[in-house]
Amino acid sequence: MGKSFIIVAGISGFLAVALGAFGAHGLEGKLTPELLDIYKTGVLYHLIHSTLLAVLAVTATEGFKKTFYFIAAGIVLFSFSLYIYSTTGIKWFAMVTPFGGVAFLIGWVMLIVEGLKVRKYVELKKNQNSE
Repeated sequence: MGKSFIIVAGISGFLAVALGAFGAHGLEGKLTPELLDIYKTGVLYHLIHSTLLAVLAVTATEGFKKTFYFIAAGIVLFSFSLYIYSTTGIKWFAMVTPFGGVAFLIGWVMLIVEGLKVRKYVELKKNQNSE
């Protein structure tokens, strides 16, 4: 998809690992176990979806751009709202989290839809080559 998508995926992955390390080493004992679990959930989803961003950036066609955008938005809205909520206790940020979850879900559905298009394209090419 392009250089900028690869860079965004790399930054996202880097931040996921850095924030995970910060949570494990810098927040242990400073947050309640419940808030630390919330923070760790943000890290887990951040890492998983950063990996998807990297795969999309390196291998996907232009049709997957919207998928990339929704997954990136999900990371910002879901994971970062959990980071901020768990470290500040400001409940307003927790109300943003579901919007990130919806962005993730839309991104995954878009991946399925685009995947179906790729399969149709491959089958069409295969049929054209056998004629």
